[in-house]
Amino acid sequence: MSNTLKDKVLFITGASRGIGEAIALRAARDGAKIAVVAKTTEPHPTLPGTIYTAVDKIKRAGGDAIGIQCDIRDENQVKAAIEKTVAVFGGIDIVVNNASAIYLKNTEEADVSRFDLMNSINSRGAWVVSKYAIPHLKKSTNPHILTLSPPLNMKQKWFTTNTAYTMAKYGMSMTVMGLAGELKKYGVSVNALWPLTTIETAALIVVATKNSNLVSRKPEIMADSAHLILTQKSTSTTGNFYIDETLLRNHGVTDMEQYSCIPGTKEHEFTIDGYIDTQEMQDLVKSRNKSKL
Repeated sequence: MSNTLKDKVLFITGASRGIGEAIALRAARDGAKIAVVAKTTEPHPTLPGTIYTAVDKIKRAGGDAIGIQCDIRDENQVKAAIEKTVAVFGGIDIVVNNASAIYLKNTEEADVSRFDLMNSINSRGAWVVSKYAIPHLKKSTNPHILTLSPPLNMKQKWFTTNTAYTMAKYGMSMTVMGLAGELKKYGVSVNALWPLTTIETAALIVVATKNSNLVSRKPEIMADSAHLILTQKSTSTTGNFYIDETLLRNHGVTDMEQYSCIPGTKEHEFTIDGYIDTQEMQDLVKSRNKSKL
């Protein structure tokens, strides 16, 4: 399979900043066509980026792009965004469900409105976007859905500190599990991607105000990982829950220093992201050892 996304049409939610924008820029370097789907059209007082600044960056990186203001909680807005993408670019080859809301509080402290927000954007949003993209993905020669969500693990420890958020993120992961089975007969690849370490995004910086000890990596590690997945033959890889560093190492990438926010940070010094279990760590250590042989 070709290792380029040239002329592929990507529909990326939450692409005005952070990991979504990084995935878009990596695809743009191949000459991809990208629908930047997000709510932000005016500069935010604390968060960088709008759909327009992202479109400009994508075009300067070598791709083509349109900005579509869309709240993925609104079914009609999602349908309109899908239709506009198809009208402008002629179809959709790839959907990246990146848009997500985070609120790390326990049940007593969390407002019901926050619960509703997270579940409507995260699990419901990923499902609705995927639903309306499916007819167009079926027409693609190499269709993919990639959702940024964690491996499903029903151990109590993942729920204990922030039940509402875990429910919302696991809801996204359940769409991966379900759609991978539903769409396999059509050759549509459906996978999840999650970081091993914390990733320095605008959302994390807000969280980090209460935890200044976070040692993170750049969003580009997720972008390079996503690129690897999205350039695979869709009929050969589906239903997987990939971890960024493990995936990269399994494809021969051993230079993790390039992704470090703080030059010289040693591998064991990074902050491990939530939802990474012991087995993932054991597998990673094995792959690291292999890469050094």
